[in-house]
Formats: sequence, C-alpha cells, structure tokens
Amino acid sequence: MSSTQVDTVSDGEPGPGRGGPSTPHGGEGYQRGLGARQIQMIAIGGAIGTGLFLGAGKAISKAGPSLILAYAIAGLVIFFIMRALGELLMYRPVSGSFSEYAREFIGPFAGFVTGWTYWLFWVVTGITEVTAAAQYMTYWFDVPQWVSALLFTIILYGANLISVKIFGELEFWFSMVKVTAIVGMILICVGILTLGFSDAGDTATVAHLWNQGGFFPEGIGGTLMTLQIVMFAFLAVELVGVTAGESKDPEKTLPKAINTVPWRIAVFYVGALVMILSVVPWTEFQPGISPFVAAFEKMGLGVGAAIVNFVVLTAALSSCNSGMYSTGRMLRDLALNGQGPKFFTRLTRSGTPLVGTTFSAALMMVGVWINYQWPGEAFNYVVSFATISGMWAWVMILVCQIRYRAKADRGELPVSSFRAPGAPFTSWFALCFLALVVVMMGIDPDTRISLYCAPLWAAILLVSYRVLRARDPQNAAFAKR
Repeated sequence: MSSTQVDTVSDGEPGPGRGGPSTPHGGEGYQRGLGARQIQMIAIGGAIGTGLFLGAGKAISKAGPSLILAYAIAGLVIFFIMRALGELLMYRPVSGSFSEYAREFIGPFAGFVTGWTYWLFWVVTGITEVTAAAQYMTYWFDVPQWVSALLFTIILYGANLISVKIFGELEFWFSMVKVTAIVGMILICVGILTLGFSDAGDTATVAHLWNQGGFFPEGIGGTLMTLQIVMFAFLAVELVGVTAGESKDPEKTLPKAINTVPWRIAVFYVGALVMILSVVPWTEFQPGISPFVAAFEKMGLGVGAAIVNFVVLTAALSSCNSGMYSTGRMLRDLALNGQGPKFFTRLTRSGTPLVGTTFSAALMMVGVWINYQWPGEAFNYVVSFATISGMWAWVMILVCQIRYRAKADRGELPVSSFRAPGAPFTSWFALCFLALVVVMMGIDPDTRISLYCAPLWAAILLVSYRVLRARDPQNAAFAKR
C-alpha cells in the first residue's frame, strides 16, 4: 500500500480528550458505513459465540440444568450494563467509547487503562476464537490445530483491511448463520419433544431438567463456579459501543440494538439450553465438546451435527473478525488522545486503521504458537484471562454511567435521550455481581491464573503511564472535562 493511500491525523488536531471535546457524532475520520441492518445483526451476533457453542459443554458438566438459571441471571446483569452503555452513547456517541468515557468521568489514567485493557481483551479473545475454530476443523480434517489457526488469522486480517462496509457485511451474514442455526435447533428439539422422532424421541422429556440429580445436581456452589464461563459467553455484547463512530444513524440504531438484549438472551441462551437439556440428559455432555454438536449426535442426526459444527466454526470466526475490527479502533483512539504511539492514528482511504489492525493481528499470531505447543489446553488457557480483561470494560461502563447520571441530575451535563431504567441502583447491582464473578474465579483453580496475570498487566500499564506522563505531561495528564 502506497503512502498516498494513507491519511494521517495532523499533529495539531485535537482528538477527543486532547484539548477539546469530541464532536457529537464521533468525528474521528471514520466512514459511517454501518447501517441499521448491520448494527442489529452485530448486536445479536455479539452475544452468540464460542462461550455458548463450546464453553457451555464444560459449564453443563459442572452445574447441570441449573446452568439455565445462571445464564438468565447473568443475562439480566448484561442488560443493565448495556442500558448503562446506551445512556452514555446517546450522551456522546464516539468510537472507542469505553476509554473516552473513562477519561471524562474518572480521569486520564482510567482512560489509558481502559483503552489498553480492552485492546488486550480483543487480542486474547481473538486467540481464543481462532483456537476454537481450529478445534472445530478437526471434526472434518486431520489437520494440526496450529495450521488452521494460522490460516484463519491471515484471512480475517485481510478482510478487515478492505473497509468497514465489508466488516459489517461479513458480520451480518455470520450472525445470520448463527441465529438461523439456533432457531432451527430449538424447533427440532420442540419437534422431538412433541412428535418423538429421531433416536432421542423415546427418551426426550422436560423431566430431564430435574430427574438427573435435581435442578442443582452439583449444588448451588457448582452453579456459582460456572459464572466465569457464563460471563465469557456474553463478552462482546458491548461491541456496539465501538461501532458508534461508524454508524450511519447512531441515535436510532444503537438504542434499538441494545433493547434486543433481553429477547436475545431468552431465546439463544435460556431457550436453547432448555431444549437441548430436555432432549439429552445433562450427564451425557462432556467438557471440550460443543453441546450442540453432541446433541445432534445423540439424536442420530449425523448430518445435523456436521451442520452445527460448521455453524459454531462460523461463530468463532465471527468473534475473531470482531476482534480484528475493534483492536485497530481502540489503538487509534488511544493514539488520538496522546496515550499511544502516533502512528496508530493512520487511516487508509477506506477508513481502516491500518497500523493498529496490523499490530493486533501480529499479536494474535501468538494463538498459532499456543495451538502448536498445547493443542489440548489452549482454549482453557486463554478464556479465563479474556474474561477478566473484558469485564474491566463493563466495570468502567457502569462506573461512568453512575457518575454521568449524577452530573446530569445536577444539571451539569445534558440528560441522555436513552436513560437506563432503575439506574443507578441497577448499575450498583451489576457491579456487585461482577465482583462475585471475580471471587468465583479466584476460588476455581482452573480460572485462578487470570487473577495472577491481572496484577502483572496492571503493573505494566502503571509503568507505561508514568513513562508517558514524563515524556508528554500535557496529554497524559489531560484534565477531566
């Protein structure tokens, strides 16, 4: 790519947080190429990924049918988080929203930590998803996982360099495949329960939800221990906040997308799990195997299992594609605010953050090495750290919404046109729930490693910020607006 194809933000341009407020509609140089159709499907597909299709297998083995209740309660918390985000977005819809709000309502260091942590979350998530995709490929081909992981990373990187319209179109069809598959799965299960066809027809019954050791076969403790897996499944629902700067009509499309959260969770998580666990007893599912694939195999529908495996492969690639998209935008937001290298501000003529996306994709190649070294444990190694880093963005959304609401109620800031119902009490409840998840992660030896990594990452950020402040005090210590 020649230098004439790349636009660079001028050194004197005050980005958001650099001496002047952001424009109401982003104004970061991106093209508004995401329409209502694409935003809706990005919002729907963001909550349907590897955490449901692959991680649910391990969660079912730990909690049994009570996993349904865990998803329902966690889904309510996610709705509170998304409405808090929606209130902030309608106050000021900007790309890189999480770090922008953290800078404004908490301080420049909070924005620095949030931006870099959310970037790391998507890098790690990209590794997680490409790992899952590589595992799905072994269903058909006897190919080493690292080969598939490398191929997928290269393809998605190339797709993300074209334009945001291509990203949006890919996500639309990825999400359409996932939605169609889950709805189809639910309808098939309903048919088995009512008409009794397939190999599982004679034994399928809703009573499986309580006959195999009760609804809580592993006790309340077993259910609580699945919260980390459950919350990982919901990571990426906040992606609509990153798309704010490239949405054609954010004031209309974003609230509509956020308000779909309750029925998304009710259908795609609660509904799907109720159906699967009614057709196949929970004791027959195993960790590391997609419950959707396993359910079709138990039904004797071999072709169906192959189709579902293709769908879950699509889901993993969709999430990785979203990671490629968001990491470049977050790095550019940091660079515009003087909290990252200036070369990350570079955009192609099609509005793609070339350098940031390339840098992130290069780091995602670490996933290829992980798949080469530990093909069996790769997914579990990275999923817990992705959860703790992703939840940081949720915490910042809630804290910023609480502070924004207080200022708006005092008349210091304009009132959002999309106020979160029940806030700030719902936001405080969500914060307490996230704290419970962290406690459970510390108790579980399988997820405790993420809590060991978090202080190390925090130390790296603290040292980096001190160096940044010493070299460029004006940007690093930008006062809260």
